[in-house]
Amino acid sequence: MKKTIVNLLLLCLVSTTLSAQIIKQQDLENYAKERYGANWLEAAKALGGTLKFDKNESLTFQEVIQAPGKTSQQLYVLLNYWATATFKDKQAITLNDKESGCIIISSTLPAIADHTGTVNRYIVNITPVIRIDIKDGRIRVTYTVQNYDVLKAEDGGWLGALFDNTKHDNKNQTIYSDGKRMNDDKTDRRLYDEQWEITKHYPFVEKDSQKRTCAKALVMTYAYSNVVLDKITETVKNGLVGNEDDNW
Repeated sequence: MKKTIVNLLLLCLVSTTLSAQIIKQQDLENYAKERYGANWLEAAKALGGTLKFDKNESLTFQEVIQAPGKTSQQLYVLLNYWATATFKDKQAITLNDKESGCIIISSTLPAIADHTGTVNRYIVNITPVIRIDIKDGRIRVTYTVQNYDVLKAEDGGWLGALFDNTKHDNKNQTIYSDGKRMNDDKTDRRLYDEQWEITKHYPFVEKDSQKRTCAKALVMTYAYSNVVLDKITETVKNGLVGNEDDNW
């Protein structure tokens, strides 16, 4: 029963399309491996020496993107179109202020890292805050991640499998009940929601009992920041669908 609950949760997270529709989880992982290598520990250590934290110890990336010839109003309409079309969660756009030229987006990216240890299992989500400031001819994008949101499954590690009598089908897939854990569901005592401060984990802390989990989480977080910036840059330069001009 222990493994049933944990495996069901993982199935729900991984098989569901990301709330942030910029890129699918598997595509993001492939992108990260191509850019930084398939060894998460080595990739995270290499990145760790290049990254900076803000005054709140949040991981923050910022970039100014030039848009010659485009007014702030044109850019606002274009980026508001991109944000609305990209993030399907109706609550994702937390600020949309045309007058001040500011759009803020906060949308969860689930299951960027999943590690099954000896005793416990950890599934990591992040909720980046993407702020877009708009002026005539340019925009500034600020991408911030405050912490890792972690689902810890006690006794969900590989050692628990030795005592697991859950039924499986002929493809070794767990046969699930119809129950599932929602965000605020506290009915199972083995499941814990935790927040891990990025600065207090690998590679910023060498001796970290969750270093394998956090290594992949850091690389995936960084990779996602690059994807976000690439998508916004492409939208600013060439439009979202390529026909947003006034010639109609």
